[in-house]
Amino acid sequence: MGDSKRRKEILGDQYGQEQNIFPWLPIKKSQAQQFVKWSTRGAWLGIGVLIAYWVLIRFIGPSLGWWQVS
Repeated sequence: MGDSKRRKEILGDQYGQEQNIFPWLPIKKSQAQQFVKWSTRGAWLGIGVLIAYWVLIRFIGPSLGWWQVS
């Protein structure tokens, strides 16, 4: 008997279903991967906004007379 058949007999109805990260935490592994993907994308977006804001304050604002840089 092959290993997958043995595993299927042991697991029964749970065979082929995705497991939780921890038994006490109802989050699947694919959900955790999606969270990492979206949080990384959000972090890069925040870095880009911060750089754009810095360029606006540091270079564009003083050239238009909005702020005085000492």
